[in-house]
Amino acid sequence: MVNRLGESERNRSPFKSIKAILFAGAAVFVANGVVPPTPAWAQSYTFTQVAIEGAERIEASTILSYAGIARGQTVTAAELNDAYQRILGSGLFESVEIVPVGNKLVIRVVEFPTINRVTFEGNRRIKDEDLANLVSSQSRRVFSATTAERDAALIVQAYAEQGRASARVTPKIIRRSNNRVDLVFEVLEGGVIEVERISVVGNDVYSDRRLRRVLETKQAGLFRALIRKDSFIEDRIAFDRQVLTDFYQSRGYVDFRVTSVNAELAEERDGYFISLNVEEGQQFRFGEITTTSDVPEVDPEEFQTALKVRPGVVYSPTLVENSIARLERLANKKGLNFIRVEPRVTRNDRTLELDVEFVLTKGPRVFIERIDIEGNTTTLDRVVRRQFRVVEGDPFNPREIRQSAERIRALGFFSKADVNAREGSSPEQVVVDVDVEEQPTGSLGFGGSYSSDGGLGANISFNERNFLGRGQQVGLAFSTSTGASNYSFNFAEPAFLGRDLRFAIAARYSLTDNEFDDSYDTELGLFRPSLTFPLMENSSLQVRYTGRYTNMFDPGSDIGAILQGEVDRGEQIESSVGYSYVYDTLRKGLDPNAGVRFEFGQDFAGLGGDVKSIKTTARAIAEKKIMNEEVTLRAVVEGGALVTEGFGSRAVDRFKLNSNTFRGFEPGGVGPREKGGGVNDALGGNFYAVARFEAEFPVGLPEEYGVSGGVFYDVGSLWGLDQTNANTFYEDFSARHVVGASVFWTTPIGPLRFNFTRALVKEEHDRERNFEFTITSQF
Repeated sequence: MVNRLGESERNRSPFKSIKAILFAGAAVFVANGVVPPTPAWAQSYTFTQVAIEGAERIEASTILSYAGIARGQTVTAAELNDAYQRILGSGLFESVEIVPVGNKLVIRVVEFPTINRVTFEGNRRIKDEDLANLVSSQSRRVFSATTAERDAALIVQAYAEQGRASARVTPKIIRRSNNRVDLVFEVLEGGVIEVERISVVGNDVYSDRRLRRVLETKQAGLFRALIRKDSFIEDRIAFDRQVLTDFYQSRGYVDFRVTSVNAELAEERDGYFISLNVEEGQQFRFGEITTTSDVPEVDPEEFQTALKVRPGVVYSPTLVENSIARLERLANKKGLNFIRVEPRVTRNDRTLELDVEFVLTKGPRVFIERIDIEGNTTTLDRVVRRQFRVVEGDPFNPREIRQSAERIRALGFFSKADVNAREGSSPEQVVVDVDVEEQPTGSLGFGGSYSSDGGLGANISFNERNFLGRGQQVGLAFSTSTGASNYSFNFAEPAFLGRDLRFAIAARYSLTDNEFDDSYDTELGLFRPSLTFPLMENSSLQVRYTGRYTNMFDPGSDIGAILQGEVDRGEQIESSVGYSYVYDTLRKGLDPNAGVRFEFGQDFAGLGGDVKSIKTTARAIAEKKIMNEEVTLRAVVEGGALVTEGFGSRAVDRFKLNSNTFRGFEPGGVGPREKGGGVNDALGGNFYAVARFEAEFPVGLPEEYGVSGGVFYDVGSLWGLDQTNANTFYEDFSARHVVGASVFWTTPIGPLRFNFTRALVKEEHDRERNFEFTITSQF
């Protein structure tokens, strides 16, 4: 705590005016009893002595060097004034006096005090150590009023970046002994000035609601005290202008521009009203797409067939960039070095089309001399270097370097990643400089969950995305809920053997307590190493081995004959190999508002162990945004088949439908069932097929509330058993139909989902669920 002086001493300004007394010719002559015959300012003086008074830390020679006056030198009054200005301008002294006394010049100085310590008062939102890193004033340094004022401005700016534009900072000093002072920055943080409303003027195609979802700045909502993005920050507004421009141009509005941004402060000075004035222009599509070549040995027809963009597609600069990259990669594969692709766009305002001609030309013969990486204190060089598709000695391609920079930023390991090229040892060589700043990549999570299936739950997780700086991912998790405990470990090496090959290991263990109708307990363990590699641009293949341990034990008193027989089989080991094929355009396809994902996988068990089976699963997802991206339509079709030899499958092996797969029923509420004589066992099924169709849409509330709605229709069935008896129901295919409505609510404590369902078609012994509520949170 700063030791305070009295109030009068505390409020004394440290930045007092500097008074300089300059006695010129008349004063000298009056002191000697002589009346000057001419005006004093016209006199010249010669000093045989120069005396320095008041200097403690600063050497006399240093002061004389600033004064520039030597013994015996003749000087005028104006030159004395210049000497005074130079000494004062050195910033070393609080006050300066130059007094000529006969042939002696006296220079009196008062040195600025030394800072004893720097403290901050009144700050709660920004810690002392963070503020200390901002300011230049430090203990044991000479106090400077100018520096202190500049530091105060930096602190104000730091608060403004948090949306506290009314923050005020006042620097004050407390005098100490031995010409020392304590420098205190008194902070008045003020309140956060929130964004009350964001309006877009001039938009006809997309609504304000849709555009506000794009912007980084948000309107103040119900939970504004927990949300920081609704604060007014000027730099964020500038970023939003560019984001909005990119949004429109990626959808074919090449003439779009933000004409102005107006931010008005409310009368109460507690909120801003932001208005963005835009001009959308017309939407353009791709017209004729051709490929020509200025290089004789290059066949343009061969490159034309490699293009994926077709006429009629909405124009996007990203698609043009992707096409250029595709053609340049093809040229490299064919050994055509230094080939550059230049897009030439011809505008047709009548048809609203843009004809694109990709011209293959010969670029300059420039090679990469070396790639220098700096700033990676944790991450190994090879993690950054493998994001480049080129190495030292390869032809230099500016576009490839830009794409490499984007891949480095996409790693998420660095808060800043700048990639620049400069001339190397000769004009034909370039050096690529990579300058990065590390950022935290690990997280420790404590979470809570609630669902109508498992009740209250808790989980602890640890994740590291850049383990030991090698770019590897490591995850540990533990979760528990009513009747179940789960433990998991995951490890992944995204560049196994230095190639585009992902190696992963997954291990899980779970223990359930009478999860299925109080029939039996389960113990499950899994160990799965896998390799995943790309096949084409949007597809990948995974191959894997799975070792699986299952145990059914502690049956309840009302267990049926089928489950009792499966429990009696005790522990089982399953050893299998499998593969999964994935084709995905949902995230990076040609159309940003539509995409599909297809998954197909099989596992073949029988390489040792106790089980011989073939398990096949497939899923297809299609998604499209309509009505100017206000409504999202989604369709999911999935199914599975399990074929087992020998004793057949068990309940822990068979498929089960839950709320994530088929809504409107309790877990185990659909499918084969053994019922009779007090027995009511859900058995699962060897086959299942489900189709889900849903739509998500706004419900008219302000989007800052985070509430949206949805409707859905599910149809599906679960069937098939290896062993049955007279009390077995629904062993054959029987489709159930469910309709429902959903309310989605995004809150700071996690996403909430409320499902209201009604079964249109069901079987007599199915267990229906009309309402479901889920919440998940990490904190």
